[in-house]
Amino acid sequence: MTHTHTHSTAQTGNGPAESSSGRGPVSRVRGMAVDVTTDGLPAWLDPVASAARSVRPQQLSRFLPPESGAGRQSAVLVLFGEGERGPELLLMERAGTLRSHAGQPSFPGGALDPEDGDQTTTGPLRAALREAEEETGLDPRGVQLFGVLPRLYIPVSGFVVTPVLGWWRAPSPVGAVDPAETARVFTVPVADLTDPENRATAVHPSGHSGPAFLVESALVWGFTAGVIDRIVHYAGWERPWDRTRQVPLDWRA
Repeated sequence: MTHTHTHSTAQTGNGPAESSSGRGPVSRVRGMAVDVTTDGLPAWLDPVASAARSVRPQQLSRFLPPESGAGRQSAVLVLFGEGERGPELLLMERAGTLRSHAGQPSFPGGALDPEDGDQTTTGPLRAALREAEEETGLDPRGVQLFGVLPRLYIPVSGFVVTPVLGWWRAPSPVGAVDPAETARVFTVPVADLTDPENRATAVHPSGHSGPAFLVESALVWGFTAGVIDRIVHYAGWERPWDRTRQVPLDWRA
């Protein structure tokens, strides 16, 4: 699979980006039929699809949406593709000038807009695709949604996040659409995410600690790393790694 990338010279951290609604052309997601299906998935994604059907919220995170219903509804696109080194995952790195989560890798995603529809049904699906299109330029028509994970909560930002799983059935060029928000868009081979040499525990000065991945010249941690860690685990891809290996974060993280 060939991509065009741009490169620049929980939970805490890297939740959905603040989206400035209305920028750019009308999204191709508008008017699309959006559903979830596992038809035609490559066999290597079967364990992920199976885990998505059975995993419980408490198995993903101890931070769950408030029972009061508080929190800003949002969604991220966890997009799997197949590259030169096999299965891979699409990530983006936030611009270093952003007010929150500057310079941090994350999934494409953001808050639901009214145009996305019902937040309890297809709203998160449309939001995940729309935000991915706005942030990376991908063509949402080439993405097959095959699963939805339970909603999770990011206390530091108040986001209630629905991770939407996608298969990049028909890849399209991607890159940083708005350099003011996104520094680069890149893919990470799943083989690198499961390599014990690339795994560590990130430790924040606040005392929070969680899984981290050192891949593609980036430190992936916080919400994004937590979701990847649980997918890798429940898909049966996890390899033993040294959990005592620590990567310190600073207060700006």
